[in-house]
Amino acid sequence: MRRHIAFECTSDTLIGTLDSADGPAGLLIVTGGNELRCGPYGSHAELAQKVSAAGFPVMRFDRRGVGDSNGFNAGFTQSSDDIAAAITEFRSAFPRMKHVAAYGNCDAASALMLAQGQGCDALVLANPWTFDPEMEAEPEAAAPPQMTPGAIRAHYLRRLTDPRALLRLLTGKVRIGQLAGSLANAVKAAPPPSSLAQDMAAGLAQFSGSVSLLIAEHDRTGQVFLSHWNSADQRLRICPKAGHSFVEPQARIWLQGQLLGALRSLG
Repeated sequence: MRRHIAFECTSDTLIGTLDSADGPAGLLIVTGGNELRCGPYGSHAELAQKVSAAGFPVMRFDRRGVGDSNGFNAGFTQSSDDIAAAITEFRSAFPRMKHVAAYGNCDAASALMLAQGQGCDALVLANPWTFDPEMEAEPEAAAPPQMTPGAIRAHYLRRLTDPRALLRLLTGKVRIGQLAGSLANAVKAAPPPSSLAQDMAAGLAQFSGSVSLLIAEHDRTGQVFLSHWNSADQRLRICPKAGHSFVEPQARIWLQGQLLGALRSLG
């Protein structure tokens, strides 16, 4: 059963959506950019239906100044109060729910890291946005970040093992000038972490619950995050052939599995 709710955040009114279930753990979906709570292409609404059908309640909401919620949109770096208000309302709506896991993609993941988990028991963080706030406006709609040197090297390593790519090179179907420019970028050192990335890492270090870091293989935002993160972190999981919003059929199934796994681990 799905229903709409209104709740307070400071002096403003936020609008949210609840998908009911009786499980002991629930999922809070935090949206990124200036997305509505339905999420990219409606996938968050579908995701909520799938998770609730598996026995776990789900809440989605519009932060202040976005979608149906009123107030001023101060951006993801200032959304800790919105997340806290949503968690309070979520727990109130399902008093038998013992645990809350929060899921965020892109700058929603960043917001959860900056908020130190904001009272959640588990975090599922996908493709965290590590560019400083002046680049915040619509991360997915804006021109995508440039590939990192490490991502370029990985790309060309895959191409060198692809017989069709080698045939294109040998038959002159690859632009040599463009290839030379890409190879020059590949040998550059990775840029230092942004101040935002450092703040996110510090915030996550204060969180004591379980964490999953999900990266879509073909997403440049995720690639840039990886260039700043410890590649040996056991919490990292890569979704093969997935784009930024996990809209590919196999990526949707993979994401649902990751979220259900996190919820089931909470008991």
